[in-house]
Amino acid sequence: MAISTPPETTDLLAYIEASPSPWHCVSESVRRLEDAGFVEVTEGVPSWPTETGARCFAVRGGGSLIAWRMGSADPRESGFRIIGAHTDSPNLRIKPRPDIKRADSWLLGVEPYGGVLLATWADRDLGVAGRVSLRAESDALQVESRLVRVDRPICRIPNLAIHLNRGVNSDGLKLNEQKHLPALWALAKGSLAEEGEHFRAFIAAELGVDAERILGWDLCLYETVPSCVAGVSGEFIHAPRLDNQASCHAALEALLTTAGQDSASTQVIALFDHEEIGSRTSRGAASSFLGDVLTRLSGEAASDLARAITHSFIVSADMAHAQHPNYEDKHDAQHKPRLNAGPVLKTHNEWRYASDSEDSAVWRGLCADAGVPLQEFVNRSDLRCGSTIGPIVSTELGIRGVDVGCAMYSMHSIREMAGSEDQPMMIAAMSRFLEWAG
Repeated sequence: MAISTPPETTDLLAYIEASPSPWHCVSESVRRLEDAGFVEVTEGVPSWPTETGARCFAVRGGGSLIAWRMGSADPRESGFRIIGAHTDSPNLRIKPRPDIKRADSWLLGVEPYGGVLLATWADRDLGVAGRVSLRAESDALQVESRLVRVDRPICRIPNLAIHLNRGVNSDGLKLNEQKHLPALWALAKGSLAEEGEHFRAFIAAELGVDAERILGWDLCLYETVPSCVAGVSGEFIHAPRLDNQASCHAALEALLTTAGQDSASTQVIALFDHEEIGSRTSRGAASSFLGDVLTRLSGEAASDLARAITHSFIVSADMAHAQHPNYEDKHDAQHKPRLNAGPVLKTHNEWRYASDSEDSAVWRGLCADAGVPLQEFVNRSDLRCGSTIGPIVSTELGIRGVDVGCAMYSMHSIREMAGSEDQPMMIAAMSRFLEWAG
């Protein structure tokens, strides 16, 4: 018998479908925030609304967003309740001069972004999404940024037939990033027979602008097959970018759910770009963005933020590894997260995750109070552990916090897999955290 898909999960899939790139993810988040009465502020203005209940957000670099609701108490006395996540996912990015001609075919030169599971990108129907920088029509010295989404299969990375690669099943598919990843998108004939910047002309036509106006782009390939609920009883979801748009969605929904309720502490969500490449960019978690926002919300004196931080807490939300049924030996025997069994608390004694025993106790208590089951993840001691924005923000701000996430399979694949019942549990736990008085 099929289970009824929770509305939070259905909404998650809609959120992911609207977000084929980090810039689209921020755009969709902005749309939802504005629908709920949040107002955009810019970092260049001298003051922001800080009265009780003020709902605002700021965007940096198009790919990072921080939104907040001011609490009823002074942040210097009540602190911040912060949920952090990241908008980017591993993928293939199109190079500045991508046109490659080989064997009477045109290919697009691409560069891996983040820890891509490369083999999963072969033989997929791929579209293009991201942002394009244009010379403004009215002023040649001004730059205008536009989102673009080509939501149809325009390219593919075709596998080599097994007849020409006999050892592929025993040796594994080995792709050279420079030689084997360019995506086939046209035959060199007719108007495409001659050399030229064909991709630039294509993007210009999609945007309805002259190609000469295009100054550059940040464009990703992405799979065009829609996300779906799967499994005999509808217990799974199959979707791209679950890592980490599922956490962005949960954080956003928790903020929107609690924004109308009284809270002494100021509630904040911080959705950062560039986590998959280390976060050390102008808008990543290691940048000044979060600190700058919190400083402006704390007060005018240099010591105000330091006072607020002593009363603050961050939940770093990034997806977690579920125990894989075909690779059970890759997991620590005492820590085996499962799908549809609740949020996962992640710990690592060399601080790849920002959870210690005291702060973990806070999260355990909040989950128990919300009636949400809690799981544990610890990496095998003989495997290198991944990391998150948690230790970065904790170090930069000196803030207490934990690392959590929903369990999933196929992390960093072009198409990932998770449980259909976990999203509402994570939203419930995050909502309880945002309400927490401390």
